[in-house]
Amino acid sequence: MKIKFSKDNYSKKGIAVFACTVALAAAIFIFNTANSALNKNKKSTISAVSNSETKIKDKLLGKKENKFPKNEYIAKLFIKGVISESNDSYNQEWILSTIENLQEDTNNRGIVLVINSPGGGVYQADEVFLALEKYKKKTERPVYAYFTSLAASGGYYVGCAADYIMANRNSLTGSIGVIAGQFTDLTGLMEKWGIKSTTIHSGRNKLMGNFNEPMTQEQQEIMQSIADECYEQFTDIVAESRGLSKEEVYKLADGRIYTASQAKEASLINSIGTLDELIETMQRKEFDFAEYETADFSYQKEDSIYRMIMGSAKEFKKASLGIPDAVMEVLEPQIEFPAYYYK
Repeated sequence: MKIKFSKDNYSKKGIAVFACTVALAAAIFIFNTANSALNKNKKSTISAVSNSETKIKDKLLGKKENKFPKNEYIAKLFIKGVISESNDSYNQEWILSTIENLQEDTNNRGIVLVINSPGGGVYQADEVFLALEKYKKKTERPVYAYFTSLAASGGYYVGCAADYIMANRNSLTGSIGVIAGQFTDLTGLMEKWGIKSTTIHSGRNKLMGNFNEPMTQEQQEIMQSIADECYEQFTDIVAESRGLSKEEVYKLADGRIYTASQAKEASLINSIGTLDELIETMQRKEFDFAEYETADFSYQKEDSIYRMIMGSAKEFKKASLGIPDAVMEVLEPQIEFPAYYYK
């Protein structure tokens, strides 16, 4: 790939930088005005001030409050997109707090996980899995899982917290494996273009995986050991939740994805059907045909001042450095490592 630079490109970047600067300044002004208004209108009661500040901060961050039904209900908890700390379709804090709130709500009768995810970070996936295990232990309520179009890697890992798994007939699942890191060595390209980058560090492995230093055999072995340990954790979870031996899981866990029918034959799921059929199955198996209303719990990221500020700052940084988008995508991986992630 050849990267071309021209005066027109730099002119367009200059305009973009100026526009981003103006937008950033405006956003900061609005943010400061909101904070000033908050400080001027303090309530006499500390709890009232705390609640008011929380609501304003949540609005700035684009967070929504959960609304719980007043009658007994089954919660449909949607897990969408890459499982990470936070992105446009997923928020770890929101997921964990929702599970905890459902655990404390006496009207809640159970959870149906509706999963459409390629997976994500090892830490985040395991944290959600453990939160669901805690929910089941504390409440003795059932957790069922429904796989939509994709429930792979970390998405399948989270689904293993369920007592029963049903997949859509067109679902893809499995991908039982680990990515311990994705590294790009740009030293050859940098040498070709006369670019020099030096990072001062101590400890021969402190800089491993950085774009300006080739990876050594020792460093590959270090990262492989991390991948292997996470892989053992994953296969242990699958074996225990699906009632399989480790040897059976090892045969299935080569990183490949499975169709719904293949997953059912391999005992990675219980059945194939629709979401309505899963809820009917849950009501029959867990509640002796008693029918409960369902309530959707789905994270929706709103536009916010904070998001505008961070987006403008990121674009400003890219434009000011003059780094092409293709290079930035390489330097900024989509997910932190290690990960249970299907690409």
